Amino acid sequence: MEAIVPESVLQAIPKLVGFPQERFWVDYDRDADVLYISFRRPQDADDSVMTDDGILLRYRQEELVGVTVLDAAARGDQAT
Repeated sequence: MEAIVPESVLQAIPKLVGFPQERFWVDYDRDADVLYISFRRPQDADDSVMTDDGILLRYRQEELVGVTVLDAAARGDQAT
């Protein structure tokens, strides 16, 4: 069986290695089109802030522990 790496994975590598955290988890709910990025497991957030562009920042004692991106698929073309 030939191993084929999807082009989308190859394109994501430079962005992932430049991420502000060394360890993170990514989950995508295709039905809801919501992308979840966690910097701590469990997040146990005690506060959150919704940005004007539909991104939910989740905090625990002022530390960013997660990001929830609404309408994630539509944002793919906006990333540069």
